[in-house]
Amino acid sequence: MADITFVNLNMLHVRYDGSYERELHLPLGLLYLTTVLEQAGYEVDLRDYQRCPADDPFDLDTFVDFVADPAPIVGISCMANLLPFAILAAEQLKQRYPDRTLVLGGVGAKAVERQVLDRFPWIDLVAQGEAERAIVPLVEALQNGGDVSQVPGVFYRSSDGRIRENGPPPRIEDLDGIARPAYHHVELPVYDAYGMVSSRGCPYQCSFCSVAPVWGHTCYFRSARDVVAEMKELHEAAAVDLFLFQDEFFVSSKQAVLQFCEQFRQSGIEARWKAFARVDLADDEVMQAMAEAGCLEIRFGIESGSARMLELTTKGFTPDMAVDVVSRATQLFPRVDTFFIWGYPNETMDDFHQSLFQMLSFRLMGARILPSLLCLLPQTKMYQELTAAERNRLEFCDELLPEYVITGHEICKVGATAIAEEHRPYFDFIEQHKDLFPGFFLLDVEDKIMPKLKILQEHGFYSRADRELSDLDSCGAHSPRV
Repeated sequence: MADITFVNLNMLHVRYDGSYERELHLPLGLLYLTTVLEQAGYEVDLRDYQRCPADDPFDLDTFVDFVADPAPIVGISCMANLLPFAILAAEQLKQRYPDRTLVLGGVGAKAVERQVLDRFPWIDLVAQGEAERAIVPLVEALQNGGDVSQVPGVFYRSSDGRIRENGPPPRIEDLDGIARPAYHHVELPVYDAYGMVSSRGCPYQCSFCSVAPVWGHTCYFRSARDVVAEMKELHEAAAVDLFLFQDEFFVSSKQAVLQFCEQFRQSGIEARWKAFARVDLADDEVMQAMAEAGCLEIRFGIESGSARMLELTTKGFTPDMAVDVVSRATQLFPRVDTFFIWGYPNETMDDFHQSLFQMLSFRLMGARILPSLLCLLPQTKMYQELTAAERNRLEFCDELLPEYVITGHEICKVGATAIAEEHRPYFDFIEQHKDLFPGFFLLDVEDKIMPKLKILQEHGFYSRADRELSDLDSCGAHSPRV
């Protein structure tokens, strides 16, 4: 038997009337941890639930069958969209295997770790932070009596029943020193998207962002040489010809980008890649170098066309800067993605119309517009600054869920959702724990959200007709397609 079973629940699964859309992304986080454990002499059993063959993977018995006969320690990794499912699935797993230790990991439980342990006794520990430095001590402790009081990066119940927290392990500054993900545990050719990590973290303070707080607003980088070497390995091993840089800070400086582009050109890899960039860091020289080195898609987090909203959210640039950079980017790249957020708590209709005008302008330039309804995850500054009265007014809306918490249970109709009766208990569970899952809730639905949605639909950003995910002008943050 293996020492630990890892279960990947980081999934993009969209349900339509009678059809599904799935995208398989390499489970990089668990692959990194698998390497660390194997180097320490442990045996890892990795189960990627993205590859569950069932038509409806969100049946709890299906999940437990998929994780049949797990190792004594089971680590479940999820993001916020599937945190409710992970909790309910863990309960079923514990009922079938009561002697297993269940560890919840990933970013899904960020900022609600204590509440999770307090309310759901079948979850034994919640992990936080970079686990490369914590996973081996954790497995050692659990195999030798279960005392995790000295293991960094875990929330746990002490012998007196109290919830305890060990601070996160020190950040890994030398990312080149991290061993390659355990790619031998997966069938590389079956995946749709091959993520690459050039950095970990983001120093910016955008109030709506759920990613930078996970890393403590601190960023460390890999060298261009190390990144390109890994790309070459994947290209040669599995003919990977399209890479996704999903990290927030790929364009961290002109020097870093130019070094990467030069290394990539020298490597001779016949591949293309996509990356995010900040408006205030992507000048002509940077974008030209990226385009010439095979970047077929550059992605900008614009977030709003209102100067007032950009200032309130601490975005760090102005609408005029965004217009200037996006207009030049459309002349260089086959595709330019511009992400907008709508439905901010303090967004007036005037602010919204300024965003709409900019979205229409970018569309005319040839950019792809990707509007997303605000998702108030608990670690965001914007959620934490809501008053008690505002939190009480948060509403669950059957007909509309933010794109970043689409779970796969709801039926998507493009700009609208519907909940089938067989999955109603799942959403009842979400409603019972509003403070754990605030990303599923909206503020002032009737007065502020629905009027804006109607306007977006009238301008074609959320079509009233069902279409395939690959065709949508909606949240495309995960889509690997060209």
